[in-house]
Amino acid sequence: MVSWRRRPRPGLARLWCLCCLVLGCWRGALGCPASCNCSSWRIWCTESSPGIASFPVPQRSAEGDNVTEIYIANQENLKSINDNEVGYYVGLKNLTVVDSGLRFVSRQAFVKNVNLQYINLSRNNLSSLSKKPFHHLGLSDLILVDNPFKCSCEIMWIKKFQETKSYTETQDLYCTDENNKRTALLDMKVPNCDLPSANLSNYNITVVEGKSITLYCDTTGGPPPNVSWVVTNLVSNHESDTNKNPASLTIKNVSSMDSGLSISCVAENIVGEYQASAELTVFFAPNITFIESPTPDHHWCIPFTVKGNPKPTLQWFYEGAVLNESEYICTKIHVINQSEYHGCLQLDNPTHLNNGAYTLLAKNDYGEDEKRVDAHFMSVPGDGSGPILDPDVYEYETTPNDLGDATNNSNQITSTDVSNKENEDSITVYVVVGIAALVCTGLVITLIILKFGRHSKFGMKVHGEVKGVGLVDQIWLSLQDCDNEGFVLFHKIPLDG
Repeated sequence: MVSWRRRPRPGLARLWCLCCLVLGCWRGALGCPASCNCSSWRIWCTESSPGIASFPVPQRSAEGDNVTEIYIANQENLKSINDNEVGYYVGLKNLTVVDSGLRFVSRQAFVKNVNLQYINLSRNNLSSLSKKPFHHLGLSDLILVDNPFKCSCEIMWIKKFQETKSYTETQDLYCTDENNKRTALLDMKVPNCDLPSANLSNYNITVVEGKSITLYCDTTGGPPPNVSWVVTNLVSNHESDTNKNPASLTIKNVSSMDSGLSISCVAENIVGEYQASAELTVFFAPNITFIESPTPDHHWCIPFTVKGNPKPTLQWFYEGAVLNESEYICTKIHVINQSEYHGCLQLDNPTHLNNGAYTLLAKNDYGEDEKRVDAHFMSVPGDGSGPILDPDVYEYETTPNDLGDATNNSNQITSTDVSNKENEDSITVYVVVGIAALVCTGLVITLIILKFGRHSKFGMKVHGEVKGVGLVDQIWLSLQDCDNEGFVLFHKIPLDG
């Protein structure tokens, strides 16, 4: 009898060694200090001995990308968080530095950590803290309890920050004034210490292309704020003066490419910042930047692109005459981007009668533009060349024309007349072909009956047989005269005997 023995499983000691080996690999890969435990997503430093004197930094920058949480506690020798130290952890969401000797946070400390949501710097030695490291972060929590803050304008932003958050009742912050009196931060009063404000001379800037315009920004605040203009992507030439109040921004020879752009004035001091924005609207004459020969989609399409502000009206001409749009020929706008319109002249089943020169005229209050394109949809019947491929094999979804139909009843050439004539010709051909098919089918059936009727398979009798010839009734069918309409003429049916 064979006895089966269970193979022994790895013991707990062996499993623990494996875990230690994995953690050791991560510790080495991230350059993990002796007082810390490191994994692919977390760094945990709580051992006070030997402790850390600087923020943990990975050996290679890419190794910190997946770290989302850093927890540091009981590190008396950690005095500061300097530029770019936390920047290695671009995916960091939660940062905790508590019960340590932290005294200073650099203004550029978190410039790369845009994903930060939670920061806890409680129970450290912070006497002051600038708003600059945090102003670009969308923090949900900033916990700063039990720090020896000095009452000053530099921490007024913390008071303002608390007033906007719902958890302020559970966070008791205090500061010490010049007389060493401990005061609740929410009750702190510092003279000449206020949030800045900014007001623009115009919040809806309108200007004609090629002209110049000056925008003013009046600021207040204590201490007096620094002023800057945010003109990202502004193409037009511009110059600013921020040494005076109000500050000014002059835009020269305004380009139509700047229409719809946002311009901002930013006022900032140690308490906080304020931003006021205006939208630039540039009026300019239409410009047809693109037009092309027709292409087959679900319908035929003459594509075009028109720029203009205010919105231009569109008018098509065919061979110099006004083209009256209808359900068969109409303008469709597919995409609107600021003051740019992308669309096409849509034609439903055009024929050779629609071949010719098409001209697009775009017009608004500041001018007009026109472009011409030659269209060839189908060759003239009988010239030996076939038509262009059937456009019905393509699919293209169109939207209603946002610019509207432009019509004129004088010198019109309508697509309805062309399409009606084409439909009448098509119906005539279908009728003739149908009649010819019916006649030919009837003749074939008649021949079959006459050929095989003598076998009486269908209960029919043939009258009179002559000398075993076969069929007494000798029938000659003459199909010699068949005209091009498909009608068969019977000349004679002689009967023998």
